[in-house]
Amino acid sequence: MVRIKRQVVLLMRVIWDFIHGMYAFHLVDPCVTVFGSARLTSESPAYDVARNVGRALGENNFTIMTGGGPGLMEAASRGAREAGGKCVACRIRLSFEQGRNNYIDQSVAFRYFFVRKVMLVRHSCALVVLPGGLGTLDELFEVLTLIQTEKIPPMPIVFVGREYWQALLEIIQWMVSAGTISANEMDRVTSLMLVTDDIGEMIAHLKANSGQLAGAGKPVASVPGLPSGRHSEAAKATHS
Repeated sequence: MVRIKRQVVLLMRVIWDFIHGMYAFHLVDPCVTVFGSARLTSESPAYDVARNVGRALGENNFTIMTGGGPGLMEAASRGAREAGGKCVACRIRLSFEQGRNNYIDQSVAFRYFFVRKVMLVRHSCALVVLPGGLGTLDELFEVLTLIQTEKIPPMPIVFVGREYWQALLEIIQWMVSAGTISANEMDRVTSLMLVTDDIGEMIAHLKANSGQLAGAGKPVASVPGLPSGRHSEAAKATHS
């Protein structure tokens, strides 16, 4: 009987997490979700990069969604707010105190990581992935798995920081060679990927590959070699 009661309590908490998130964000515009480390401080060069990323997204009137934590999530939100953009966040309740991000217009704190990951993707029409640790990889691979298994359609994914991410993309490519992921599945996963250090290139890629973002913000000058679909750098990273 005690076990059944615990299961019911767990179920009700999960349902409440979903209801709370869906209600809070049901009027939010399609977002560009930004993943990144909570541990890199303003002393890190990556913080300034993330702030510039957020500023560029805000200048183009893209609503930004983050995990609501400090570090690079704070930097991206801060840059967006400085540019007049809107920032929303899916926070997570942790057993230890995590620094708060004060550059947010609206947020929800979730009890469960898996509910939070659903919410981060549910309202997203594109992803920007900044340097991060296991939490960032967890969120990223959730999205890649959903695309691989055709649970969601491919979406533009921009990895900011070529040097940081190149090794990971090489490992993913090795999975094709090892036979643990098929070439067709890899094509689906990487079809809208871009790896870059150029923020203008990031914005152009997002607009070229998302109908919801195409008409937003300032016109973007064409970037040579940036086709609709797989970008040459992503192709090199995953097919060389």
